[in-house]
Amino acid sequence: MKPLIAITMGDVCGIGPEIAARTLADPETHAMARPVLVGSAARLAQARDLVGAGFEILTVAPGAAFPAEPTEARVICVDPALGDPALEVGDLPFGQVSAAAGHAAYEYLRVAIELSQAGQVGAIATAPLNKEALHAGGHLYPGHTEILADLTGTESYSMMLATPKMKVIHLTTHVGLIEAIRRINPERTYQVIRLAHDTLTAAGQANPSIAVCGINPHAGENGLFGEGEEEEKLIPGIARARAEGIDAHGPLPADTLFYRASRGDFDVVVACYHDQGHAPVKVQSIDEGVNITVGLKGGVVRTSVDHGTAFDIAGQGIARHESLVAAIRYAVQLAPEGRGAAPVSAGSGAVPVS
Repeated sequence: MKPLIAITMGDVCGIGPEIAARTLADPETHAMARPVLVGSAARLAQARDLVGAGFEILTVAPGAAFPAEPTEARVICVDPALGDPALEVGDLPFGQVSAAAGHAAYEYLRVAIELSQAGQVGAIATAPLNKEALHAGGHLYPGHTEILADLTGTESYSMMLATPKMKVIHLTTHVGLIEAIRRINPERTYQVIRLAHDTLTAAGQANPSIAVCGINPHAGENGLFGEGEEEEKLIPGIARARAEGIDAHGPLPADTLFYRASRGDFDVVVACYHDQGHAPVKVQSIDEGVNITVGLKGGVVRTSVDHGTAFDIAGQGIARHESLVAAIRYAVQLAPEGRGAAPVSAGSGAVPVS
């Protein structure tokens, strides 16, 4: 049975509602999953009309049984506002930072995590949130990844970006460059290589090949560049992974490594810091890129679009949804077997939305 996948709406003032509406109306989505939206039913109705979709919306409160099988014509929306009217954000203007929208985006993710932990859904695919709005709403996290880690009690985790040609996992992400280099150490290098290996093998890929970027130009070129960061911070972790039978390589010069990975030489690249990994991925495939949080405790699987809230075009009905469909595809592949696969209830309790 196709797994139930929770889609969080993200920031309702951004493009999240409209890409969610397009995704819920897309036959490709329903061919691979049973999608359930977590967000504002009122905002979804607006977005549905904005993009010209025609589905009915059945709204349920968090924790309630899903009342019917989701289809292209009938969408299930888990709306936290049914239990807390303060979370009704359907009237907020598009394209503006809102504390209410930031708090709502946090609540959508929190509810989705609870659905996953309860086994009600197999995985979570997230639309983008806005960090400024999130902070204004009282949630001082750098982004989705850190919220997921906190609410699942996970200490060792990482961000993996996936495109049709290349996968990239990060040693550090949302910190400044100097701080990123300070945080890299042999243990972190080993942990991320191990996370990459375990994630890909769990998805059915035998003995994945993993390449680690150097920190400095030309991976230090035997001490010519930098102050021995590769020898101190990377090489011991790579050696430990290799000793455990992992096919790990490096450190290798980043300026050629991503090209080599895109042509198939390696299955995943370990990037040392945010822009080292994000820039080549977004140049190559921003519309189909997917962000995967790996290592979360309790079997929680989260994938995401690899773009932001795009306030400049929000509410215009022109945002593309391919990245969210791709995120659902990866969520289906990575969902723990049996979780979120049970049939939904045929009971009542849903609130139709016109």
